[in-house]
Amino acid sequence: MTFHPGELAAQQRFTPEADDARRDALARIIGHTLSDGQWRFIDQRPFFFLATASADGACDCSFRGSESGQASAARVIDAQTLWFPDYPGNGLFNSLGNLVSNPQLGLLFIDFAAQRRLRVNGHAELLDTPKAWAAHWPDAPRAVRVQVEQVYWNCSKRIPIQP
Repeated sequence: MTFHPGELAAQQRFTPEADDARRDALARIIGHTLSDGQWRFIDQRPFFFLATASADGACDCSFRGSESGQASAARVIDAQTLWFPDYPGNGLFNSLGNLVSNPQLGLLFIDFAAQRRLRVNGHAELLDTPKAWAAHWPDAPRAVRVQVEQVYWNCSKRIPIQP
């Protein structure tokens, strides 16, 4: 099933005119593997937003950016897997702490100039063997590998234009 019960309930509540055919059409925009275009889009983004939640549902959203001189904040490994570095920050470990207790995450990649955004939802694995990613992120003590569960282009409405 593509939509969980809460999503279905919201669809029925807020768009009661939508029928099963419309829900089926919506479900078809959600993929489970990265297309070549999505792969390139991710590899060209210098930042993204990371959403996590603890086991009891306490949410966190953080900004993840590339180190200076690096083009991308995340890299695609294959059509079902991507990874990103975890650099030292404020030492609170909000995101990683959530991933320890609940490995589900959401990533939002945005290109303001082109008014495009891509959503990736998946399952995280924390990595702490730097030699695995040292060629890409030599200063990152940790990385997160993401198994893609859902990926889709998000509506471009209301993305502010940045020159």
